[in-house]
Amino acid sequence: MTIFLIGFMGAGKTTLGKKLAVKLGYTFVDVDLVLEQKENKYIRDIIADHGEVYFREKETETLKELDLTDKVISTGGGTPCFYDNMQWMNDHGITIFVDANEGVIFSRLVNTNRENRPLLKGLDDEGLKKFIHNKLEERMPFYTQANIKFDPIRQTIRELAELLHNSD
Repeated sequence: MTIFLIGFMGAGKTTLGKKLAVKLGYTFVDVDLVLEQKENKYIRDIIADHGEVYFREKETETLKELDLTDKVISTGGGTPCFYDNMQWMNDHGITIFVDANEGVIFSRLVNTNRENRPLLKGLDDEGLKKFIHNKLEERMPFYTQANIKFDPIRQTIRELAELLHNSD
């Protein structure tokens, strides 16, 4: 079985993915890290050097080249929103929308180095709040196509593992 974690940056996909992979005895894969290794560059540098269109093409290519056997795969926040990625993930595994609310996301992103996140570069705190709100609104039609919605504040990994077990 393959599990794809989708959701906004700062929602907790990586943290959840690592814990869930251990619980299920699966391997954890972060699409961004695989892409960075492939390109031998950080995501921010890929975007700076080649633009977002190139990045999104490479992100999609990387996603679709992964070995999907017994994997928990964390995707970038925008991955489901480009090309046919959301449909492809739904066709090739179980998708889980890590549904952290705007306040949680803001509290996690407000103290990160925004220069390392191309979409957040140059935003002050008020700009960050507006960005999160607008992007979430824009991406929600994709995120809500996930098979399972997981609230990282109200639900436990044990509950998620049980949901996954019951959906097999």
